[in-house]
Amino acid sequence: MTARLALRPFWYLRHGETDWNAQGLSQGRSDIELNATGIAQGGNAAEIMAKHWGDFAPVTRIVSSPLKRAFRTAEIVADALAEQDGVRLPITTDPELQEVCFGVQEGEPMGTWYDSWIAGEYTPAGAEPFQELVSRAVAAVDRATAGEGVALIVCHGAMFRALRMAMGLPANVRLQNAIPLWLTPGSPDPLPWVLTDVSQHG
Repeated sequence: MTARLALRPFWYLRHGETDWNAQGLSQGRSDIELNATGIAQGGNAAEIMAKHWGDFAPVTRIVSSPLKRAFRTAEIVADALAEQDGVRLPITTDPELQEVCFGVQEGEPMGTWYDSWIAGEYTPAGAEPFQELVSRAVAAVDRATAGEGVALIVCHGAMFRALRMAMGLPANVRLQNAIPLWLTPGSPDPLPWVLTDVSQHG
């Protein structure tokens, strides 16, 4: 049975663009830096979120993957929000928010094997099985969203596919870089979660 997320709303942001993203390469656990576009995307994402605090909820803390592309995005967002609000949000990391390990597929062009991987029919040599990723992602996000206030989770694309499955949504949907999402549990549970692309709101 697929793990389910705790019923707590949160913000989610995939990291900004890297050169490997631009080249269509699978990154996985490879620790690739943001490129210039990715750096700009982080600041733009912060501006979009701050514009819509009143429509959704303000971020009170940031929890990030420790991989460079995610953590740098989190830093850029925190800095940009501090310029607007005068308060720099704390950033913590959770190693379990790291992107999936894609094994031999890392650094290779993104292929057509994702559906088979998600279905459990194929796992690249040295890679993490999808259901293990789902369990890890749910546990990490539940830790991040526990406590007072609302968390922003800065993370990865394949991790988000795992979370989509745990939210009762089709899993193999690509999330673009640095698009801020507001996620709310389906009501009543177990209806699928509602994902709002805040860049398209209003």
